[in-house]
Amino acid sequence: MTIASQASDLFKPVQLGAIQLQNRIVMAPLTRSRAQAGDVPSELTAEYYAQRASAGLIIAEATQISPQGKGYAFTPGIYDQAQVAAWKKVTDAVHAKGGHIFLQLWHVGRISHPDLQPGHALPVAPSAVKPEGNAFTETGFQPFVTPRALELDELPGIVAQYKTAAQLAIQAGFDGVEIHAANGYLLDQFLRDKTNLRTDAYGGSIENRTRLLLEVVEAVTSVVPSERVGIRLSPISPANDIADSNPQALFSYVVQQLNRYKLVYLHVVEGATGGPRQVENGFDLQVLRDLFQGVYIVNNGYDLKLAQQARERNLADLVAFGRPWIANPDLVARLQHGAALASFNPDTLYGGGAAGYIDYPALKLA
Repeated sequence: MTIASQASDLFKPVQLGAIQLQNRIVMAPLTRSRAQAGDVPSELTAEYYAQRASAGLIIAEATQISPQGKGYAFTPGIYDQAQVAAWKKVTDAVHAKGGHIFLQLWHVGRISHPDLQPGHALPVAPSAVKPEGNAFTETGFQPFVTPRALELDELPGIVAQYKTAAQLAIQAGFDGVEIHAANGYLLDQFLRDKTNLRTDAYGGSIENRTRLLLEVVEAVTSVVPSERVGIRLSPISPANDIADSNPQALFSYVVQQLNRYKLVYLHVVEGATGGPRQVENGFDLQVLRDLFQGVYIVNNGYDLKLAQQARERNLADLVAFGRPWIANPDLVARLQHGAALASFNPDTLYGGGAAGYIDYPALKLA
């Protein structure tokens, strides 16, 4: 087996704010839909993440900041003490293995369904624009509905939910938090002119559409040091029926504004989330890399060769892998030794128990 580390710094320690990571390989957030009643992480979750603690950084699965923020069946929350207690078992298990773990803070906005909402209410969004596609509910897939536009006086409450969730994440032992502003969820919906048709201070111009995101960042960094706060963006992904007429101008402005808060990292989905890496319409992702003043994480379809090239060409500081982690709890070792990667069972990706979750074996390396 070839030892990949001889030609790359991917496997060498690196500083992320106040934390020294074991390597530059990140475990990207992966929804697995295995939470219990009350959006409480299951007992298996601690073992699942501990098995993957050799990642330089684990970004735990997207976690709703409130019951309203939920958009998929069986996803975990971070808005009450039962959830904090369950997550504490996870962070303790990861730390016992020498790992580091952030929690991704999530509000899905319109990507939900009344069956997932408190009191069967309509999902909320910047504007009443119905998304194409289906919601994953406890009774199966159901078509998305037209959401309700958030009232102006509701927005401070949304910001407060992010702030409280960030505090609870630190209480649960997470090393930091990632603000999920990607993949067509609430904060991304406010950013884009396809989904944000507002005519008040939160709609219209790029500056207005960015307002809620920056208010959330300000609130989160008021309770968690900025060296422990990251953010995720997906500038050109069409995930969840999202789009913008001028993404280069929009996201260049967003990143410039984010620099005011000295966030520890920017985590960028390149291309279509979980799909092609091609960058369409002349968008230049390296503009964002050049603009951002913190650690830059790249994500989407990376393998060992692409990851090494990203470092050799200084296109990224850290490289996030997603689905390869599912069937390869020892992904770092496999990459480092040039070993073959196992394939996951698609039937056990979402929901269920231990099967396809904590039963993928580590490779026995000589």
